[in-house]
Amino acid sequence: MTDNRFSSVWDAIEDTPAEAENMKLRSKLAMTLKDYITRQGLTQAEAAKTFSVTQPRISDLVRGKIDLFGLDALVNMASAAGLRVEMTILEAA
Repeated sequence: MTDNRFSSVWDAIEDTPAEAENMKLRSKLAMTLKDYITRQGLTQAEAAKTFSVTQPRISDLVRGKIDLFGLDALVNMASAAGLRVEMTILEAA
């Protein structure tokens, strides 16, 4: 057994660093949208209307199925809810 250490679960399970970075961003956006739904007290139907998607898409989101969402879809959902998405790019350590 190897004693590898990873800074993120995505670094451990994704095949490439690029895929890991993509999943980190998608996961952060999905968690933020899910938290928004909870904070606003929205039903899935209300959230769907707010995010301009279908209720089954919201169901996938709240159930953590982030593999079904691309970055562009998540950014569009955040924007539809009036949220602003910012990105910071840093040199790799």
